[in-house]
Amino acid sequence: MKSADNKKETTTKQEVKKGVTKPKSDAASGLSELFEDGLKDIYWAEKALTKAIPVMTKNATSADLIEALNSHLTETEEHVTRLEQVFELIGKKASAKKCDAMAGLIEEGKGIIEETEVGVVRDAGIIAAAQKIEHYEIATYGTLRQFAETLGLTEAASILELTLDEEKGADKKLTEVAVNAVNLEAAELE
Repeated sequence: MKSADNKKETTTKQEVKKGVTKPKSDAASGLSELFEDGLKDIYWAEKALTKAIPVMTKNATSADLIEALNSHLTETEEHVTRLEQVFELIGKKASAKKCDAMAGLIEEGKGIIEETEVGVVRDAGIIAAAQKIEHYEIATYGTLRQFAETLGLTEAASILELTLDEEKGADKKLTEVAVNAVNLEAAELE
């Protein structure tokens, strides 16, 4: 018996070396659990953004950028509410799980603000940070919407689709602000 146990331990170490790991006991074992975990993750992210967006706005100087950020803050607050509706639809209490990706993106945005002077260059940096956030959200909401559709959660999928469309719209607006004014003005400082 002892040699069999040693062999199993060796196999586990080999699997770990190859990047194959066994799931933790609290890991998602099915698509429904993965869906719920994703909801918890983006719920935390959206709540964190309700605090991060005002910091970006306070440090922006472009009127168009400030308007875009304020508009998206209003949408973000609605996204939190919609996620609570999705949790209710699946019979779960809304709860957040720290989203390491969003925490990192927010920290990166803070770093850009700290490392740039007030003005159009900082505005360009804020747009870049905000668009990275939007792209993460677009990927997340697209995935969650698809999970909901696959699981037959039609109403949840519709709610997630609405938020996905707003995230895409926010990204488009940020691109317009960057291309039509901020990036051009920042380039003139070169």
